[in-house]
Amino acid sequence: MHEHGGFLLEAALFLPALVAVAAYLFSAASPRIAGGWPKRRSACFILGAITAVSTFAGPFASLSHQDFAANVGAHLLAGMVAPLFLVMSRPITLALRTLEVLPARRLSALLKSKPARVLSDPSVAAVLNVGGMWVMYRTDLYQGMQDSALIHWLVMGHVLAAGYLFTAAMVGRDPAPHRPKHGYRCAVLVATIAAHNVLAKSLYAMPPAGVPAGEAETGGQLMYYAGGTVELALIILLWHQWYRTGARKVPAAVVRSSSTGPAA
Repeated sequence: MHEHGGFLLEAALFLPALVAVAAYLFSAASPRIAGGWPKRRSACFILGAITAVSTFAGPFASLSHQDFAANVGAHLLAGMVAPLFLVMSRPITLALRTLEVLPARRLSALLKSKPARVLSDPSVAAVLNVGGMWVMYRTDLYQGMQDSALIHWLVMGHVLAAGYLFTAAMVGRDPAPHRPKHGYRCAVLVATIAAHNVLAKSLYAMPPAGVPAGEAETGGQLMYYAGGTVELALIILLWHQWYRTGARKVPAAVVRSSSTGPAA
């Protein structure tokens, strides 16, 4: 296993997170936002940034190179927990409300573009997300991560980005011109959960090369149960959104029904 990185190099990995948090908080304090930006969203962004950066550098990241269960935990944090916090902070909404007109229009055009439509499709996001986990643990990529800090950071970057795309596709509240209907998202979420659980059980039964059976069993259980907790949160959020969407439609239907009067 490799040394995770020098102190200065690892410290540099915290810089993007600090810049992102500072930019978010600066935008959240903008007078352009009528009524102010909800503090809970700022808290979610800070928690998401802290959770994400802890898997790239620091004691926990170093531990993930010594213990397989810690490695699984790091990827659950980077690919599931941090993205959920970040999505709940609604960064795109914040940007659209605080940017100048021209940058805001460019961001809006980017959201409507064909690449954005492809990447935000739940099926594509799911393949990038859970498919990446399968590749990581069921090929030589896992050993490559243990041997090279650069490969580790590149993979973690993919895990974080893919996790964000998937979470946003499932339960995002930011503007998304191409967001599909709830039924499609539910079907993809169920299939993704099944693929994730199969991977967890396969790690329990067939450890990756070089991983002791005991660590593989602990890691498989962690992926199954801890991952299941985050997946349950996604299910609740998705169904809550579906319920709210249906509830908003009820008054109009009631009005139409009442306006016709009772049948003769």
